[in-house]
Amino acid sequence: MAKISYYTEEGLQKLKDELVHLERVERPSISKQIAEARDKGDLSENAEYTAAKDAQGLLELKISKIQELVQNARVFDESKLDASKVLLLSTVTIKNLKNNAKMTYTLVPEQEADLKSGKISVTSPIARGLLGKEVGDTVEIKVPAGIIPFEVIKITR
Repeated sequence: MAKISYYTEEGLQKLKDELVHLERVERPSISKQIAEARDKGDLSENAEYTAAKDAQGLLELKISKIQELVQNARVFDESKLDASKVLLLSTVTIKNLKNNAKMTYTLVPEQEADLKSGKISVTSPIARGLLGKEVGDTVEIKVPAGIIPFEVIKITR
């Protein structure tokens, strides 16, 4: 049974774009490398041929995994989510009650997490602690540095 994965439309499109790149650019490139190595003679002692065949195997494995992800992907319908609570795809501003630092994060599926752009995985400790909370709620979240109290300041979609 295949595992269903949830994505934003943007995240699913990125995955599809990567698949197209692998199939239309990388695959022909490796085929060309194999052909060039084959032209050099004896295949039993041809390191270039062996390396190209290994690269081809790894590429085909990656392509099949991404194809499976795309087949089993579902896009979240944000219109059906409650905007008053912190849920997947919420952008939430929180305040650290220890040092009054404010942070804004968007909770996204695990595959789309990117801390540099403010997107954290819904399975991260901070996101799990925030799920279901409303504006004004305070929550103590256990992180590697200890337990930190946060207050939910703002929730947007």
